[in-house]
Amino acid sequence: MAFQINIDNGGTLTDVCIMSDSGVQKTKVLTTPYDLSKCFFEGLTKASEVVYGAADVKRLLEEVDLIRYSTTQGTNAICERKGPKLGLVLDTGSEDLVAALRAHDPEVYEALIGDRVAFVDTAALDGEDAEVDAVKVINQLTAMGANRLVVCFGGEGFHAAENCVKKIALRKYPRHLLGAVPILYASDLTTDANPDRRVWSAVINSFLHPSMEAFLYNAENRLRAYRTKNPLLIFRNDGDASRVAKTVAIKTYSSGPRGGMEGVKTFASLYGFRDTVSIDVGGTTTDIGQCTEGKVAEIRRGHVEGISVSFPLCEIMSAGAGGSSIFKVKDGKIAIGPESVGALPGPACFGRGGKEATITDASLLSGLFDPVSYFGGGMGLDLARAEAAVRANIADPLGVDLDTALIAMSDAFEAKVADELHRYTKISPDTVMMAFGGAGPLNACGVAEKAGISRVAVPAMAAVFSAYGIGSCDVSQRYAVSLAGHDTASLNAALETLKTKAARDMYAEGFEPGSYAILTQIVAQTAAGEVSHPLTEGAEFPAELAGASALELEMSAVKSLRLDDSRHIAVTPRAAATATDTRTVLVPGQGRIALPVYSLGEMAKGDFAKGPAILEEDYFTARVPAGWAFVVSDAGDVILDREG
Repeated sequence: MAFQINIDNGGTLTDVCIMSDSGVQKTKVLTTPYDLSKCFFEGLTKASEVVYGAADVKRLLEEVDLIRYSTTQGTNAICERKGPKLGLVLDTGSEDLVAALRAHDPEVYEALIGDRVAFVDTAALDGEDAEVDAVKVINQLTAMGANRLVVCFGGEGFHAAENCVKKIALRKYPRHLLGAVPILYASDLTTDANPDRRVWSAVINSFLHPSMEAFLYNAENRLRAYRTKNPLLIFRNDGDASRVAKTVAIKTYSSGPRGGMEGVKTFASLYGFRDTVSIDVGGTTTDIGQCTEGKVAEIRRGHVEGISVSFPLCEIMSAGAGGSSIFKVKDGKIAIGPESVGALPGPACFGRGGKEATITDASLLSGLFDPVSYFGGGMGLDLARAEAAVRANIADPLGVDLDTALIAMSDAFEAKVADELHRYTKISPDTVMMAFGGAGPLNACGVAEKAGISRVAVPAMAAVFSAYGIGSCDVSQRYAVSLAGHDTASLNAALETLKTKAARDMYAEGFEPGSYAILTQIVAQTAAGEVSHPLTEGAEFPAELAGASALELEMSAVKSLRLDDSRHIAVTPRAAATATDTRTVLVPGQGRIALPVYSLGEMAKGDFAKGPAILEEDYFTARVPAGWAFVVSDAGDVILDREG
């Protein structure tokens, strides 16, 4: 049986999607932030139980064709400001750059760099005192608490100047010494002519690198012990994947949410949705994206926390509000996040020592969750601990009773996500909101109402939708170099160099020359701004770029694995759904009343029902408020419409 495993590592839960000839299956495990390889292999263990009926990781890894991995760890690290203290080395001509960098986002700048900035006179790097000056700068920054350094110089000769410092650092601080401080040279990461973007790209990459490297290489080593035939593939924010050794940390930023957007693109095509916004609600963040006319929003110079970087990134914005985000009272009002209790200790109701209030605790106390069947029956929930957390952190500070506090928490959460939707997307009367992630469907209708959206789509695979979305990605390698001259000879020389690199790297991915596509373009700085000029085989240097001030040659080697799906899925009400149970739920304005519970796994295509009700499956629960109705599509997905 041919199959592949897609794993999406979130801040609280790690999702596993198993795709095979016989269909799609899913499972989940708790994320172990202290050792991500632990939850990675726990996910593989549970996957083997799903596939074989009993745990057999060895057999699974012998038979699996592909293992793809995506993560929100980079997103969460930036959002929560958790990572190494960085020192920044600039050239003496770039003193004004510090203020410009800080202006992009003062809070992120302070968290990552602060006052740990030093300057090198690049004009003196060929002099006798160059080594002394470089060592002084390195020692100065490490004494200020920096445990990783970023070197980024400006001017036309920035690459050569950074190489000079690199040689000095390698002589004075050889990498084999235990005390050698890690140093990232920005020109090794990107040749972008814009110094602001180049610095921020290097800083963010350096901030994310340690945790990603430690986990990914540990996971790869454990996979080798099982003699896995294919390497672990890392899904990137650009929508493709590559092996660990050829992936840079910044491209893992929002890679999990980008997997969800790949799923949104496919889903929108199948249902004919022309304008789709998405909320991917995990434990730590709600990731927001938009797909219009079959295209996911992506820009040439992407953004991390609103900061422009050198790489193309999908436009996914992460709001610090998720199922494990901490609720507190500030100035008489409920504030949410960005801090999260994560998987450990987790929400108070998990019974693992958490004492902060979360929307998960509020939903349990409101009656939306069954404490016994939650998480597929794999995790009992503690009502008493949840109540203690909500009373201590919300109800008592507000001076209200428990039920009033619960409704206020739900309203605050929905309002925050709706506000973020309006902030980051454009909503029209035709907009459909897709809700996924473990906590996405729960308050989806409430969020939609507050955002002015009348249709919500919940995929059958909502609980693992990002893992599901990465299942069709291509394998690629991408390169960029500065062009030495504005002529065909320089262009051809650079093309041959990159083609050699691509052939080597794609061979390591398992693909022979000729089995993958080569795409190239020149990115130029002109008087009209930055422009991209695609190249064809054998093309000469474009005459219209002769006056460009800076030129980058970009190349992509892409092995296509995507399958075209031209189906159209119908949404046709056929029969009234039969409730499997009832549950007493807190309903605004009505108190606690009995609501029907519909199990998605037991409904047929075309089954429909109206709210107020509860809709659930093993790994997600959705509140269907009064005034909303749902129908199960021919593919088993749920489409909810606001009546009237």
